[in-house]
Amino acid sequence: MNKLIQKLAEKEVITKDEVIILESEVKASGDREEEVIIRKKIFPEKPLFHLKSDITGIPFRDVGIEEVSLKALEFIAEESARHYKMIPLKITGNVLEIGMVYPEDLKAQEVLNFLSRQNNFSYEISLITASNFNEIIKQYRTLKKEFSHALKSLEGELEGENKEEALAENINERSLSPDAPVIKMVAVILKYAVDGNASDIHIEPFRDKSRVRFRIDGILHSSIFLPSKIHTAIIARIKILSNMKIDEVRIPQDGRFSTIVYDKEIDFRVSTFPTSLGEKVVMRVLVSGEGIHLLKDLGLEGRNLEIVEEATRRRYGLILATGPTGSGKTTTLYSLLNILNEEGVNIVTLEDPIEYFIKGINHSQVRPDIGYNFSDGLRHILRQDPDIIMVGEARDEETTTLIIHAALTGHIVFSTLHTNNAVGVIPRLIDMGIPPFLLPASLSLAMGQRLVGLLCPFCKKKIKISKEISDIFNTEIAKLPEKIKKDIDMSFPGVYEAVGCKKCNNRGYKGRLGLFEVLSMTDQLSRIIMIEPTEDRILKEANRQEMVTIKQDGIMKILRGLTTVQEVFRVNEEN
Repeated sequence: MNKLIQKLAEKEVITKDEVIILESEVKASGDREEEVIIRKKIFPEKPLFHLKSDITGIPFRDVGIEEVSLKALEFIAEESARHYKMIPLKITGNVLEIGMVYPEDLKAQEVLNFLSRQNNFSYEISLITASNFNEIIKQYRTLKKEFSHALKSLEGELEGENKEEALAENINERSLSPDAPVIKMVAVILKYAVDGNASDIHIEPFRDKSRVRFRIDGILHSSIFLPSKIHTAIIARIKILSNMKIDEVRIPQDGRFSTIVYDKEIDFRVSTFPTSLGEKVVMRVLVSGEGIHLLKDLGLEGRNLEIVEEATRRRYGLILATGPTGSGKTTTLYSLLNILNEEGVNIVTLEDPIEYFIKGINHSQVRPDIGYNFSDGLRHILRQDPDIIMVGEARDEETTTLIIHAALTGHIVFSTLHTNNAVGVIPRLIDMGIPPFLLPASLSLAMGQRLVGLLCPFCKKKIKISKEISDIFNTEIAKLPEKIKKDIDMSFPGVYEAVGCKKCNNRGYKGRLGLFEVLSMTDQLSRIIMIEPTEDRILKEANRQEMVTIKQDGIMKILRGLTTVQEVFRVNEEN
């Protein structure tokens, strides 16, 4: 008997006819009733498991990964945990608390009874949701085991009388390979970040623990919690690698270091930040050469790609990449620089910080603390006989004025600007104090962009979209140029949703993709700038140019099965 389905019927969530349909689907598919109910979106997962708790009498728990004991994980092998959907949460004395999605599974109960006899522990069961289980199971990763071993070694050393000497021995080696536990722990963090394609590592202090998080595909994931007493040692080790002052904990510091991980040369850009509970560290992971992509791999295609390639062939003029922090602007500019990087060309960059080193390009790091800022650096660059210049950001009127004049004097200049879209670039430059008459001759194009998750090709699932979404698609597609519209199937058969599998670490996405819009300088736009440079007038000119907006670019990529409706709508809310 399907007790949950019957319970939903009692609550009048479903009708008698729907009960018959659901029960027949459970029988035909062989799936559990919970899986069918959730898959068909009849009832939310968490309230459904609360109902199940009422039926079974097993207490429901919503478990945070910080509650999971590393020691408890050793009692049940990962393969068994995954197969039976059960996971050890914590060990108190000889009592093991176990979270189970299907505690009614008789085979799982037999396995538990066997393991308890073999390992001399008793157990208590809590009910957890399938989603909660999928999040907790990540705790089995090798990172946890390596940390557990290193942690035991370190705690053993710290139990001695000379704790300060033990810590000093652990952090003062400069190689990543010694056996000192803290050095091992830092090395594991770095290896795991590279292995998981993380872009950033966050190590944060709390009152009773230290949290390590990795940013993967733009989203931060909590991966491990460590005892707070070793936080200072780990931070000190990272400071040594980055040539920072170990004893300076009152002010932020910046540094970087390089090492070999999995036969790859990796740069780590390090920033420390003092908080009320200790220093926080963020490390940007920079894999040499991997920040440089072909333009089509970034997501630039069609009209957008044609206009950008034409602008780079002119060998003069300003190209601005716009968008919020983390939208991939610098990555796009590096890819353009890489295309133009030839033997007979002098390319100089002025950055804060330098993201990637490209062979053949002269990278310069600004140092405001010693008076070397963007405006001073740009003046000196112009004396270096450059052909192409990249300035990390047009931050202020003085720097932006120098960028404009460099573009007017026969240089290709690349830079970034913080605006919501390409149409907002010209009003923003004028607000910064740039005379309008300078813009037509200096600005080649403005390029707005966002980053969305790239669907995992192994688990993405085709879906039928709602009428509401279909209406939005129709409205946006109607504005597209005819040559683009004619190739779109208006039945929208190629729409997918993210699912999650082993190959994408259950995220549903594998990598990221850019959405773009490109506004180029034309005679019509020049006249608008000189007469009435409002966003409305500029938008009309963009429409005349048949500019594909970020939202329209996103919809076309949804229809090609590259990303999801949720991702495209999420980034468009930033406008």
